[in-house]
Amino acid sequence: MVHIGLNAQLLSLSASYRSAGISSYIYNLLRELPRAGGPYRYTAFTHEARWEPPAGMAAARTRWPTQRPAARIAWEQAVQPLAAAMRGVDLLHSLAYVLPLAWFGPTVVTILDLSFVLFPERFRPLNRLYLNLFTRLSARRADCVIAISENTKRDAVRLLGLDAGRVEVVYCGVDAAFRPQEPGAVVAFRARKGLPARFVLYVGTIEPRKNIIGLIDAYLVLKQRWDSALGELPKLVIAGAKGWYYEEVFAKVEQAGLESEVVFAGYVPAEDLPLWYSAADALVYPSWYEGFGLPVLEAMACGTPVVTSDRASLPEVVGAAGISLPPDQPERWALALWQLLSDEDRRRSLGADGRQRAAGFSWERTARETVAVYDRVLGRRKSGVDAVSSSRGLDYSAH
Repeated sequence: MVHIGLNAQLLSLSASYRSAGISSYIYNLLRELPRAGGPYRYTAFTHEARWEPPAGMAAARTRWPTQRPAARIAWEQAVQPLAAAMRGVDLLHSLAYVLPLAWFGPTVVTILDLSFVLFPERFRPLNRLYLNLFTRLSARRADCVIAISENTKRDAVRLLGLDAGRVEVVYCGVDAAFRPQEPGAVVAFRARKGLPARFVLYVGTIEPRKNIIGLIDAYLVLKQRWDSALGELPKLVIAGAKGWYYEEVFAKVEQAGLESEVVFAGYVPAEDLPLWYSAADALVYPSWYEGFGLPVLEAMACGTPVVTSDRASLPEVVGAAGISLPPDQPERWALALWQLLSDEDRRRSLGADGRQRAAGFSWERTARETVAVYDRVLGRRKSGVDAVSSSRGLDYSAH
């Protein structure tokens, strides 16, 4: 069997921002790959001791503290090629941005977004410099680049100078656990967490790219214009771990005098997310830029209406099943929330549309199409012909 090595050093099961988007992609892909068919066996290189590999996959535990950026960089470039060679890896897939420059076998690299190129001021300098240099080098030498959205592919072609034919779009999925929860379970959850009767929900890391400042501005406008005849103003719940440069978000709430209306829920375990989505009147997601936007898809799968940014990949995910607005227009966000919160039929209709839309995305499909990329790379390496078989199955017409 062909041996696929997977760099999963950014897999994290910690109660922090490190377990968010990138880690979720890695976790779900690792779970599904062995079920996706093909003449493959897998080894995942990871430091995460709490993760147990699925049947058909081995775990190569890294003794280095690769949760620290400096250690991870050193491991990726100096140790990974030797570790992969010693285990007889045939194809190496980096699940997040960077390949070892000393590996000369078949390679695939996943690019989740290029925010560090587009918004450099929102990243720590050393992290930004490393990602800029090594993502560019890795993408140019990889046999194939996986982008998790069409927008990310366009960015990779434009910003990294890649040939579009070497970049495959493989969308993320949504787990079957994300579905409308039983009303009784939602009531019990609301009571256990002390949640208000009505609230709008943001889910994601607290960091500048997510535009939480803009969301607070919109909520302040909503508060100023709320009609008491509609009942008490729904709270704004911000659920997510602190990332970086988050201090201004807390300062903004205090400055706006919204301490009693804005609730910071902190880190939310993945197993609780379906209940959070199901309890909310709506999900609000005003991000400036996303490689995909998992919370939007998860909320739609739970039947929660979505108000989201119209930038980057988010329109690909939400389609016509949600409300998409420019992230820099808080007045429009306030109006959209007013209309949605005051119209139960509209919320129900959008929730149903979202569920139908989300049904087209699954991690099983993500894994199958990733395996199709392996097929292509290994077939091309073997034949020397850069031809795409009609049996690849990379059909995104449903999206």
